[in-house]
Amino acid sequence: MPAPPGGCSVPEHHHHDHAHAHVERPLRLGVCGPVGTGKSSLIALLCRELSERLSLAVVTNDIYTDEDARFLRSAGVLAADRIRAVETGACPHTAIRDDISANLLEVEELERDYPDLDLVLLESGGDNLTATFSPALVDAQVFVLDVAGGGDVARKGGPGIERADLLVVNKTDLAPYVGVDVVQMKADAVAARDGRPVIALSRTDRASIDAIVAWVLEVRSSHQHGLLVPVDPGPMAAHSHAGEHAHEH
Repeated sequence: MPAPPGGCSVPEHHHHDHAHAHVERPLRLGVCGPVGTGKSSLIALLCRELSERLSLAVVTNDIYTDEDARFLRSAGVLAADRIRAVETGACPHTAIRDDISANLLEVEELERDYPDLDLVLLESGGDNLTATFSPALVDAQVFVLDVAGGGDVARKGGPGIERADLLVVNKTDLAPYVGVDVVQMKADAVAARDGRPVIALSRTDRASIDAIVAWVLEVRSSHQHGLLVPVDPGPMAAHSHAGEHAHEH
């Protein structure tokens, strides 16, 4: 099957052979990753790119503030009421993985308030390399790294890096300033992900923006047709490469 722009496709393990009914509920897409990798900016970018063709809403997670929600509202990417904030009051991963009730309530309220919704974007609080969404909360998830975090981060792996539905290596335009080889960082990410898609993204690179928009639209289409099965990346790597090497004696 030819890949859409950027060489990205919905992973094969998301598909079933038998017929599925059309899904009415909007796609719930999670965006997670360490602090400062550009999750809010990525969501703002997707809202700008998709708001004319899809009905969108956003749920943000912060520990004690609604700062990310305020950033998105001030960016003017969506009507303010379509952006809701969850104050987790604990480690950010708790509300996206361990006790997802606050997030589910916000999503369900948005779905009631806006019956035409096509896509709800959920942003995790900035956490570490092991934080991923529960598949009971999101249908698919994007893990975000940035080049300023170091070129070796993708090679070191982790559940989100290895098994999120999409890995974004963000802010590639900063690479010359932080001494990172983007080509090598992306190659390390591809190697860690067993063929799952990777996009090297910069707001100054139109082709990379087109690639992530195409990926989101393809995942939404799979969801609509009942072909998308949420996959849990971990919190712990059940079949990590480190574990495999440990048994090669």
